[in-house]
Amino acid sequence: MDLFCLRATGATILFWLVSLFMPKEKVDPKDLPKIFVASMLGLYLTQISFLKAVTMTTSIDLSIANTSTPILTMIVAAIVLKEPITGKKIGGILVSLAGVLILVFNSVGLGGGASETKPMGIVLTIVNALTFALYLGIFRPLISKYNVVTFMKWMFLFSMLMALPFNARHLVSVPFGQMEGKVLWQVAFVVVFATFVAYFLIPVGQKRIRPTLVSMYNYVQPTIATIISIAIGLDKMTWLKVVAMVLVFGGVYIVNQSRAATH
Repeated sequence: MDLFCLRATGATILFWLVSLFMPKEKVDPKDLPKIFVASMLGLYLTQISFLKAVTMTTSIDLSIANTSTPILTMIVAAIVLKEPITGKKIGGILVSLAGVLILVFNSVGLGGGASETKPMGIVLTIVNALTFALYLGIFRPLISKYNVVTFMKWMFLFSMLMALPFNARHLVSVPFGQMEGKVLWQVAFVVVFATFVAYFLIPVGQKRIRPTLVSMYNYVQPTIATIISIAIGLDKMTWLKVVAMVLVFGGVYIVNQSRAATH
C-alpha cells in the first residue's frame, strides 16, 4: 500500500503540473462524484487488491486469475454499454487466452509472487479483475467527455487522498536523500513510466476503442515479460513460446475485427 501511495502522489503532482500548461478545462461538479467512483474502481481498489494479492498468490496462479479481466469486461460492457458479444469477440478472447496460458506454464520470467497461494489471494485477484472491468465498462462515456490530463489529474487526486491517511507517516519518513542513485532511478521509473505514462495512455485508448479490446491488451503483458526475460538472459526462446505469442496477438486482432469494436 505504501508503494501505491507513492505512485499516486507522484502521478498526481505530475498530472496537475502538466495541466498548468494546457488550456483550462472546467469539470462539471456533477461529474466529480462519478470521477471519484471511477478512481476507486480504476485506480485505488484495483491497485490495492493487486499489490496485496501478489504477497498471497504464486506468480502462475496470479497470471491465470488475471486472464479473467477481458471476459469480465466483455460481460460488463454488454450490460452497461449494450456492446454485443459476438462470435469473433469470444473466439479472439479464447485464442489469446490459450496463448497466455502456454506462456505462463512455459516461462520462467513471470516471478515475483508468493511461494504458495492462499484463498484470500485468489479473492483479491478476482476483485482486481472485476474492479478494472467495471471501470473499463462503465466510464467510457465520462472519459470521452474530458481531456485525458483533466480526467486523470482528478482520478489520481481522489486516489491519493484515500491513500494518504494510511500512508502519509510512512511516506514522509522514506529517506530518499540516502538512497542509492540506482534505487532512485527505479523509483522514478515506477512513478513516471509505470504510473504517469501508463495511466495517461489507458484513457487515450478508451476514447478510441471499445472496453473489451482495451482489456485484451492485458494479455500482451505476459508476452512482453517473456520477451524481456529472454532479452536479458533469464529465459529461452522456444517454438512453443513463438506459437503462444502468435496466439496472443492473433486473438487481439480477431477481437479488433469484431463489428462491435468499430462502433
